[in-house]
Amino acid sequence: MTTIDIMLPYYGPVELMQATVRSVLAQRDQDWRLTVVDDGFPDESVPGWFDSLGDSRIRYLRNERNLGANRNYQKCLGLIEHELTVIMGADDVMLPNYVDTVRAAYDEYPEAAVLQPGVQVIDERGEPARGLVDGAKRRLYAPRVSDRLTMSGERAAISLLRGNWLYFPSLCWRSSALKGMSFREGLDVIQDLGLVMDLVYKGESLLVDSEICFQYRRHSASDSSWRALEGTRFIEERKFFLDTAERATELGWTRAARVARTHLSSRLNALTLLPSAIRANHRTGVGNLARHVLGVGGP
Repeated sequence: MTTIDIMLPYYGPVELMQATVRSVLAQRDQDWRLTVVDDGFPDESVPGWFDSLGDSRIRYLRNERNLGANRNYQKCLGLIEHELTVIMGADDVMLPNYVDTVRAAYDEYPEAAVLQPGVQVIDERGEPARGLVDGAKRRLYAPRVSDRLTMSGERAAISLLRGNWLYFPSLCWRSSALKGMSFREGLDVIQDLGLVMDLVYKGESLLVDSEICFQYRRHSASDSSWRALEGTRFIEERKFFLDTAERATELGWTRAARVARTHLSSRLNALTLLPSAIRANHRTGVGNLARHVLGVGGP
């Protein structure tokens, strides 16, 4: 049986991280190994808490200096040892069926590079969340799947570029596909899509499984939410989409290039945030969001 590497790059509230770790411990399928890479969160109780668990499948590492999100994720890639890998968020929750669900999916489709299983979105309190972004992902952008579906090539690229329906912390990766890959420098919010697109360029396939086995936590204090209101995340997104359009053109994927160049879903997302920025008199945010909505400025 294949042991699954669960990588946990950590910086944030201790209680949420502990809930994440407990959800791993509660898996029905216990053939996993958890690696926590603490990026220097200022709480001295954390190392002792991991020692108290007394579980040899858990290794806790603490960076000597803060690396930042992108480089800490990159460090996690270098620590992978087993055939399947999850790079989990430190505030998300694995349902008890996560490990056996992804293992069964890879047993059927071992050639897939990355698996998106079914996800439930929760809020700060752990209650189901029904926000506009996640509703659009589910109803407009995510492929309709009753069981399992594989996608590759320009078809996969178009689907993802129309609207990023992935939930990065829930993804399970074939470790051999990640060998030699890296998170792109400068991508801190959209690094998941960047990595998946790099795999699609190489001819790898994406697997979608409809079984819900993961809870993704979305809350206003998240880095991505702050960047969204500030508008800085859309500067990152615009550069990514324009770079992607160039790459798709080089591959002869004309439809994918057109979708990337338009990046309509990203611009609509910025439009939904613009009223909040205006009400808050957030001048920088208003400017960044308005430019993204109009498709002007930036690189």
